[in-house]
Amino acid sequence: MTERTVLITDHSWPTVEIERDVLARVGARIVEPRSGDEQELVELARGASAIMTCFAQVPARVIDSAPGLQVVGRFGIGVDNIAVDAATRRGIPVTNVPVYCLDEVAEHVLALALTLRRRTLDFDRAVRDGDWTLKTGMPMHRISGQTLGILGYGKIGAAVAARARALGMHVVANSRSVPAGRTYDDGVEAVDLDELAARSDVLTLHAPLLDATRHVVDAAFIARMKRTAVLINTARGPLVDQDALARALREGRIAGAGLDVFDPEHLPPGHPLLSAPNAVLTPHVAYYSEESVADLRRASAEAVAAVLGGRAAASVVNADALAARAA
Repeated sequence: MTERTVLITDHSWPTVEIERDVLARVGARIVEPRSGDEQELVELARGASAIMTCFAQVPARVIDSAPGLQVVGRFGIGVDNIAVDAATRRGIPVTNVPVYCLDEVAEHVLALALTLRRRTLDFDRAVRDGDWTLKTGMPMHRISGQTLGILGYGKIGAAVAARARALGMHVVANSRSVPAGRTYDDGVEAVDLDELAARSDVLTLHAPLLDATRHVVDAAFIARMKRTAVLINTARGPLVDQDALARALREGRIAGAGLDVFDPEHLPPGHPLLSAPNAVLTPHVAYYSEESVADLRRASAEAVAAVLGGRAAASVVNADALAARAA
């Protein structure tokens, strides 16, 4: 068996032993960059049969530098950090793992929603400062009976909806797959963007990052939301115009925000969101549990191994484009 090379651009776990074990079955060895800058990736990709990436950008320049490249794999769901068009032009499949961390993200959304609605962080800070009154969190309303709006109704959105309904919330959603006025298979009501903004007490984002969805939550969208509403984003930072959100929080245009993703991913010191008292911020951790990361790593490596072994991967994001190109 001819040994192949798999370039793993980056990862957020200590070792790549799971990936190494899976890829060894198809005679592949792993190489990792030292710095991870684009020029180093270009040089390492020249001898690679596959590239696997977590958060690092894989632009066309990196893909085009690899004459023997057979597959690009993403540790995750979204592929906006990969030049998919460049891979497609060369007939290279781009794989992802669309079914993972559903439970984790859904749980994180509800954790942020309940934290904001029950003001638990505010009460914690007040108690630590010696304030045992209730004034910090007044007024509060029960979450049962409120409306959860979901922007982007895929597998994660549906997982959030199921949990929200168990808490007694009414759920409405907006996506490209079901027109407003109809219902999804699980009975959730489909609405247009204007109605989604106007009706949501809690609005959670689960849309992919596309040209059409970049800054979909902008100043005009926020202006249509209830002043008592809270916004939650565990999907992609650029879905939200953060400057508009920061102003809305500062001016009391909405009641709060729970953010796990940002644009840029690390907010610079002094960013107004960092000092917003009505914002709960977490460091892109919604996907994480020990179980979900192990599942992700194994599934990602198995997808790449499948292509290297001449088999079909479980999920190829550009399959239709490749089929059209071959026709």
